[in-house]
Amino acid sequence: MKNFFEILSQCPLFDGIDQSDLNSMIACLDGKTTDVPKGTPVFLEGTPARFVGVVLSGTVQVVREDYYGNRSIMTILQPGELFAEVFSFAGLETMPVSVIAIKDSEVLLLDCRRVLTSCSNSCHFHSLLMKNLLQEMAQKNLALSQKIRYMSQKSTKEKLMAFLFDQAKQHGSTEFVIPYDRQALADYLGVERSAMSTEIGKLKNSGQIDTKGAWFCIKQAGSSTELQ
Repeated sequence: MKNFFEILSQCPLFDGIDQSDLNSMIACLDGKTTDVPKGTPVFLEGTPARFVGVVLSGTVQVVREDYYGNRSIMTILQPGELFAEVFSFAGLETMPVSVIAIKDSEVLLLDCRRVLTSCSNSCHFHSLLMKNLLQEMAQKNLALSQKIRYMSQKSTKEKLMAFLFDQAKQHGSTEFVIPYDRQALADYLGVERSAMSTEIGKLKNSGQIDTKGAWFCIKQAGSSTELQ
């Protein structure tokens, strides 16, 4: 686990944890690492909601499918990011989403029951762990609110531009690279890829944006206050 200390130190769950405590902490939480080849699920919808995961390497995405098989990407996670904690700690018996590797990945899985309960050794880091967990879940709630705002926009263009303006704000620049390919972006925004591609083409032709792959540049903001 020492090899992954730098990655784990970036994970909000382990904020403030000393490297000297890390191995004993992972053992206390019954942590296990697992390799997940590209395209392979870490969890599938319907599996028991018992674990909290941390991406150690690669990239995974959290996906929800409706009754008709329409897919919505909830989020894409990079090394150091946490997943499945909301569902495991909500008391759900099974996972309502799937977590799938989109690159060859390695993840750390922690038993959520060990996270919530102080062990017989009275490990001193449990209180810090709970503080970090509450902060991370609050951040996830904010991210969900942000996505709801995109989804509430009336048109594909409005959803797309709301997302792009937020990306510009986050990067502090009108030029940025988004963490999605075209299909993943369409799934995230809840729109048809063809309709989104049409809107991107129109915006590019009108000189409002420029784009190539995951790179975007906003050339003309619809309002001077959009990027402030």
